[in-house]
Amino acid sequence: MKQYVPAALQGELARTTPSGEKRFPSEGDLLASVKGFITKTLTIAGLEARKIRHDPTDILTRAVQPALWLLIFGEVFTRIRAIPTGGQRYLDFMAPGILAQSVLFIAIFSGIAIIWERDLGIIHKFLASPTPRAALVLGKALAAGVRGLAQAVIIYVLALILGVHMNWNPLALLGVVVIVVLGAACFSTFSLIIACLVKTRERFMGIGQVLTMPLFFASNAIYPVAIMPGWLQVIAHSNPLSYEVDALRTLMLAGGTSVTGLGMDFLVMLIATIVLVLIGARLYPRVAQ
Repeated sequence: MKQYVPAALQGELARTTPSGEKRFPSEGDLLASVKGFITKTLTIAGLEARKIRHDPTDILTRAVQPALWLLIFGEVFTRIRAIPTGGQRYLDFMAPGILAQSVLFIAIFSGIAIIWERDLGIIHKFLASPTPRAALVLGKALAAGVRGLAQAVIIYVLALILGVHMNWNPLALLGVVVIVVLGAACFSTFSLIIACLVKTRERFMGIGQVLTMPLFFASNAIYPVAIMPGWLQVIAHSNPLSYEVDALRTLMLAGGTSVTGLGMDFLVMLIATIVLVLIGARLYPRVAQ
């Protein structure tokens, strides 16, 4: 039986035989291509993640800022009760937002590694290899997820010490792992896109510092969207970080509830990550120019 191939894919999947006739790959060829893509993606992710072993202090130093937010800002605002959180203790409300902030700060500056790799000639070797550009970008995004999970462990320990009411359900913990990886992948790919466009470390650092604070404050990380002015609510609803925080707040906290819906949170983060990976794959060769 002749295998059906969607018309939209025929231009990409068609191959030319020695006789000049076009041949479409079989199901086995497609599975082999998918398997090869996954293998190459995981190889790049493993290569990037192993860098953590060479400098584990980077994870600890990056944990200082979220620790200060929880210990000082969280404790103070819990006592004065200045921000309405629907009867929830402010420190509990804030803990998931600080985890999202920590992941954001790690991911948004990961793109500078692309510029270093270009200066060292590594980018040119990657581009000369048969590895798909999307696999290169996605592999780096997953490696950022590993760094994000390391931060999640630290935030969980701090939250436990501070008496935050955590949800220890295994499925909830698995959901936290998924949303942290998605959040890190999303913002690290966004960072890679910026690096491909600006191409210099100085301009990248300047843009990264300009973007992090607006992304953080124009979200529901440290106050509910409902108390924001109308124009800021529009921005918050367009900010992927708001959906990451909402999902973490639902999964991390005992009795946590979602404002936008847990399914919507995961869907928005997944779509944002996929779109950014595709854009990053398209722009990736530009960093070497």
